[in-house]
Amino acid sequence: MPRFVTKEIHAYLDYPVAFALIGLPFLLGLGESSQLALYISPVVGLAALILTVFTDHHLGIVRILPYKIHLAVDLAVGILFLAIPFALGFSGLDALYYWANGAAVVAVISLSKPEETGQAA
Repeated sequence: MPRFVTKEIHAYLDYPVAFALIGLPFLLGLGESSQLALYISPVVGLAALILTVFTDHHLGIVRILPYKIHLAVDLAVGILFLAIPFALGFSGLDALYYWANGAAVVAVISLSKPEETGQAA
């Protein structure tokens, strides 16, 4: 499988995805099957924003967390989002939202190039 999502591309995706995770549940009116469906994503989005700020890539601000750790956390979140609807009994749009986000994150991680050797730009 071709891996074309570079560290740079991933960095550009991080901030908009974090803000989307924070705001979309409210815009979409999640919470029909469970109030947790409304609040889990914004909490994860805030954590994703913090993770991005501290990641060692060109858009990181503090740059203390290795990119490999960032990818591992992203993968864990993707898998968690795929499992949450089953574990918490989400249905309808609540479940679809988490499944779609989980699948998207897992896809991006699986299409990510291994980190190149050398310093971050």
